[in-house]
Amino acid sequence: MENNRRSFIKKLGVAGATAAIIPSVFASEGKPLNFLNRIETKRNTKPIAIALIGAGGMGVADTNTALKHDNINLLAVCDLYEGRLEESKERWGSDLFLTKKYEDILRRDDIDAVIIGTPDHWHKKISIDALKAGKHVYCEKPLVHSIEEGHEVIKAWEKSGRIFMVGSQGLSSLGNEKAKQLLEAGAIGEINYAEGFWARNSPLGAWQYPIPNDASQETVDWKKFIEPTTKRPFDEDRFFRWRNYTDYGTGMSGDLFVHLFSSLHFITGSYGPNKVAATGGLRYWKDGREVPDVLMGMFDYPDTDNHPAFNLSLRCNFVDGTSGSTYLKIVGSKGSMDVTWDDVMLKQNTASNDNDPFTAEKASEESMTRSYRKKILPPSNTFYEAERGYKGAHYDHFANFFHAIRTGGTVVEDPVFGFRAAAPALLCNDSYRQNKFIQWDPEQMKIV
Repeated sequence: MENNRRSFIKKLGVAGATAAIIPSVFASEGKPLNFLNRIETKRNTKPIAIALIGAGGMGVADTNTALKHDNINLLAVCDLYEGRLEESKERWGSDLFLTKKYEDILRRDDIDAVIIGTPDHWHKKISIDALKAGKHVYCEKPLVHSIEEGHEVIKAWEKSGRIFMVGSQGLSSLGNEKAKQLLEAGAIGEINYAEGFWARNSPLGAWQYPIPNDASQETVDWKKFIEPTTKRPFDEDRFFRWRNYTDYGTGMSGDLFVHLFSSLHFITGSYGPNKVAATGGLRYWKDGREVPDVLMGMFDYPDTDNHPAFNLSLRCNFVDGTSGSTYLKIVGSKGSMDVTWDDVMLKQNTASNDNDPFTAEKASEESMTRSYRKKILPPSNTFYEAERGYKGAHYDHFANFFHAIRTGGTVVEDPVFGFRAAAPALLCNDSYRQNKFIQWDPEQMKIV
């Protein structure tokens, strides 16, 4: 198992993740707190020239993270709003090449890789065009805007010979890696259920993004923005708050469920569910949006060589009075794990009740009554936490991407993995709108 784990982590192209202390499940005496660390190793630092296409919130965050790595040079930025181009110059330097046409970037021979941080409805087109132009691609999740687009991107990637990373950065986290290791080692037994929850309670969290005072057809290339979809008059809400509209975004599931799918599939080795159902509604943010602000999904995962059959429940609430509640729980026959990108709480029902006088008395009576009666045991908790100074999953995801470019290696989230994570999220939207169960073939990646 240890050799398998080392081989697995090496393939990620990031430095190894380890626990400073052996998990208590495998030791005679374990401590409740274990620190996770990432061992820094000497890396290939050949210069890589990048460009950003889509300089909104996530595109900027991606680029700032990319630039924390050695010998990464930003040469160009593309956005359809002039204000973001001006901000890019102030943020990253006046010598940047700025354009509203992403094709201008793809024609440049001095750019090795592009970061695609556009709205979802542009992911497929720009990804395929970038691959055909010989560029490596880092594309934000979800990989595509609709199920029909997935295989097109995969085919273009396979033909290109380029590196393609999908941006669900949790896959490169210490937390996910530790959870995968624990599951493979049998720490919670056989998985039978999982659940995830993502809660928000703020205008920004509910995609009520600020609209600049100068927003107009003079500062925004609206014609280009709507080019792949329905033709409409200029609408500043649709441009700056695009996640609220089905022409451009993929709703709560495409924005947030996809992270939970990605982590779960990484930890379990799953290809995805074979049955999808969803329900929800618009409960509070009745601002003209076309997507719900409360969404629940239910998913059946089939028995495979990688895992037994299990069920998944996902929830998202943009009007949660508690707010801030985000988690992924994986439940097995011997325990469970609460997983975040920075830590894992392992709970195991294997402790003894030797110090409980009531239980001791009842144990003495067993020979006189029903000896087969099962006991209720309290859980034994072990907490794994990232060490101070950990640079985070986002940083490590780009480390994997750049290492693969420099060495001709592989990434943790290529288009096949990315589509298998995006597909059930997109099908969740379809189930909600069509009010029906949807059957999915996770291996062939097609609707049944």
